[in-house]
Amino acid sequence: MTNSTATQALRETAPVGTAIELVVMDMAGTTVSDDGRVIEAFDAAATAVGLAESGADREDARRYVLETMGQSKIEVFRALFGAEDRAQAANLAFEAAYDARIVSGVTSVPGAGDAIAQLREAGVAVVLTTGFSPATQNRILDALGWRTIANAYLAPGDGIRGRPYPDLVLAAALRSQVSDIAAVAVVGDTSSDIRSGLHAGASIVAGVLTGAHRAETLTSAGATHVLDSVADLPDILLP
Repeated sequence: MTNSTATQALRETAPVGTAIELVVMDMAGTTVSDDGRVIEAFDAAATAVGLAESGADREDARRYVLETMGQSKIEVFRALFGAEDRAQAANLAFEAAYDARIVSGVTSVPGAGDAIAQLREAGVAVVLTTGFSPATQNRILDALGWRTIANAYLAPGDGIRGRPYPDLVLAAALRSQVSDIAAVAVVGDTSSDIRSGLHAGASIVAGVLTGAHRAETLTSAGATHVLDSVADLPDILLP
């Protein structure tokens, strides 16, 4: 099944039944392209905390990072490295390595900016979310010149758990004062994004194919739609 065929099939089986007031959008892989910088930064972090640079342990760790794309990075490192001090050290090394790659390696997904503008012009609020720390999120926004592109920006921390928990979506809904959680749409490139939206009760939970996970993974997680890109989202949500 081609990507476009998969998208059409899901549109037919999961129509929009409630006017959407808010779209909660993931960043890396969904609206932002970092060209593999996450794995590069992970390798730097793993080396910094003493994980062998080659072999089964490194490959297993890389695989876990790919499977958990979209989740809070500190939680990923806690799962991988156990001891809190080692997880924190890995997280700091990861953020330093990723931050060093932001300026040269981060661009917007083609059409993402236009899609956000189109939604906002139609009166739909847009909140950008991430599994990175707030500091890293801010550096990405600065690198792209995106400080005013969305209504709000959220990252894990201060009582907000990362994906696949529903916290980021629910916090965005509260901040945007939506009339009903069914008036929320969630879009992301990972199964964690999909599960987060479903756990929150969003009526539209769309996966995109510009990032970490393939259509089969997104549909298995429960995506209501699978799109080639976030650029296609206004066609589904707007009358």
